[in-house]
Amino acid sequence: MFRKFLRAKVHTAKITDKNLNYEGSLGLDKKIMESAGLKPFEAVWIYNLSNGKRFETYLIEGKDGEVCLNGAAARLGEVGDRIIVVSFAWINEEEIENFEGKIVFLNEDNTIKEVKTFHIK
Repeated sequence: MFRKFLRAKVHTAKITDKNLNYEGSLGLDKKIMESAGLKPFEAVWIYNLSNGKRFETYLIEGKDGEVCLNGAAARLGEVGDRIIVVSFAWINEEEIENFEGKIVFLNEDNTIKEVKTFHIK
């Protein structure tokens, strides 16, 4: 049996830009992606704290400090909105005790404040 667990979370990123005329995705600062263990083109869920909308998209590497909604996702948030970015993993029973996830907390300017690693007990 597989169970679905949080694998990576970027907490309270601030949207810095939006581009409706792009093919889609969330542009995210490469350092933030690496700190959370996220990869380009990985599927993520976005939770918009400012308007309550939740949607799925994929990641592309952005510039330093960038959090940019692209394509249709640009209609689901505004510059200045705070969002949470999450990725999940399906883990089999044997992998659970060795599973490790990460939560990246950001400052107001999208710089990394803290990275926490967690384990499933």
